[in-house]
Amino acid sequence: MSQALFNPFQDLIFDEHFCFLSGVLTTEKMTVFPQWLMDHFKFGNERIEMMDKTKSYTYSDLTLPCSPEVKLAFEGLGTKVQAAYINGFEGMAALDEELLFQWTGRMVYGLLYYEMLYERDRLLRLGEDFVLSTALRERFGHFHLMLQSLIEPVSFVGKKPWSIVVFPLKYSSDIFSYRDDAINLMFSFGVNGFGFIACLQDNGVIGDKEKELLEKMKDHVLHPVQFEELYARFHYSDYILQYKPQFKIESEDDGITIEALPIEAKGNKPIFGFWDEDIFAQLLSNYWNVYGIEREDILKFQKPPLSFLENPYTKDFINPESIDLPF
Repeated sequence: MSQALFNPFQDLIFDEHFCFLSGVLTTEKMTVFPQWLMDHFKFGNERIEMMDKTKSYTYSDLTLPCSPEVKLAFEGLGTKVQAAYINGFEGMAALDEELLFQWTGRMVYGLLYYEMLYERDRLLRLGEDFVLSTALRERFGHFHLMLQSLIEPVSFVGKKPWSIVVFPLKYSSDIFSYRDDAINLMFSFGVNGFGFIACLQDNGVIGDKEKELLEKMKDHVLHPVQFEELYARFHYSDYILQYKPQFKIESEDDGITIEALPIEAKGNKPIFGFWDEDIFAQLLSNYWNVYGIEREDILKFQKPPLSFLENPYTKDFINPESIDLPF
């Protein structure tokens, strides 16, 4: 393309007068979380904390400045996802992964946007400059470019930059579960009928790592405790990933193409670092605390770590129907 696309991380532009996605001047706004989702599960008035726990917002108060074009594009995307949502797992599994990336990316980017605002304003009060490391600027800039595929001629070729898995899931009908890690660009979403996990910038390597387990899951409707464990595995794998995802980005007159380059081990340095069961058990206990399962229940002396996904001795997938826990 003859003109570079807007990148807010180049000059750290997070201003209510500029569209978060296109950078054009605007007075319009859109919610971070789709309005239909907040209405359906009635969580708009619930509060969400920022990462350092000192600031919180209601979900409905989280908004992004956007141009009319961007708002319309996300409304169109939302209509497609809402129609798929009505058809449960089959509907969501049939969606193109790029649509799920864009739909999820809206929420992850929105939360990231508020983290940026919060940090900028906090430093301003201290009389300090707001800066981001080169690595974070690059990571978030690439993520923003990928999200612009909704409105600009940005396309993905070859290997995709993400791992997105969709699976059947059993929840009580009124429960909506989601987790996010905006800094590491991760998201999970679960309702009665289906769940999905998205690592939005891992070049597919975490999905590849868990491929054997995902194959075992097929034809099973996961119990929520299994869903939480699966997300914990994806989350911790992202934490111990030792290589930065790289991309081949080419700009031509008719648009931009993005290709995720394969992540390969070099020398004696494996793709993933050491899997520390102590650290993983602590992370997992945070997700399982709703069931009263503590770290000490996960790691017991002379016993393999507790898992609801795989039998620790045979590695067989655990039938969700055999799990005697509420859902």
